[in-house]
Amino acid sequence: MTTWRLLITPPARGAWNMAVDEAILHHIGRSDSPPTLRLYAWTPACLSLGYAQPFADVDVRRLQAQYWEVVRRVTGGRAILHTDELTYSVIAPNDEPRVAGTVLESYNRLAQALLLAVKTLNVPVEMKEEKTSEKSNNPVCFEVPSTYEITVNGKKLIGSAQARKKEGVLQHGSLPLTGDLARICGALVFEDESARDIASRRLLERATTVEAALGRRVGWGVAAQACVGAFEARLGIHLEEGRLSESESNKADELVREKYDHPSWTERV
Repeated sequence: MTTWRLLITPPARGAWNMAVDEAILHHIGRSDSPPTLRLYAWTPACLSLGYAQPFADVDVRRLQAQYWEVVRRVTGGRAILHTDELTYSVIAPNDEPRVAGTVLESYNRLAQALLLAVKTLNVPVEMKEEKTSEKSNNPVCFEVPSTYEITVNGKKLIGSAQARKKEGVLQHGSLPLTGDLARICGALVFEDESARDIASRRLLERATTVEAALGRRVGWGVAAQACVGAFEARLGIHLEEGRLSESESNKADELVREKYDHPSWTERV
């Protein structure tokens, strides 16, 4: 059985969270770090933009009024407000069998682990397997489920995105545990307030949280433990809890300073 590293990191700023994922990927590319499942959270709340998403989607004044931060991901997709959630990242070499093959093949394998994790929490979930033909100009990630994403009664529960680099594969995603998913619309630009209200209602019709699905709250630690067990069972791996190496930590600090906290990256599109 293959051993992967399990990293459970404390709640942190968005810039640091994104820098850590990339720092691990950098070290995996040098064969200095093992395949890693990382589980984490965010403080303060942070809006993350997809790699190619226009910064003009952000209503900076409203964002700052909420004391929220903003960061740009290396993965694609649309905006996510990270708060009241469990975030996971899977980082592994390109030749690691669990992430090898096409994007959809690897996405499917990891989705099977995520599906089991939320089933362990007694959430009545299913996997959306058909490709969506729906188009939307809404800048919010959770509005439309993609292939192999996890849904409850047709509502999207987990949003994931993957980047493939020469160093390896990075996939991360968000499992909202509680809270009002429509809060994100207060930090994005819309044509007028009517459009904002429509987008908020549409989002709540199409996305959900663990609490909304179950009618009760599930703690972050309980959800994290469900992920650990499910990833081991579905991927046939042993997860051994570890920590960031000094070199990974230093690289993450460098990436915060030079990339993720810098307008040249965050506002580059």
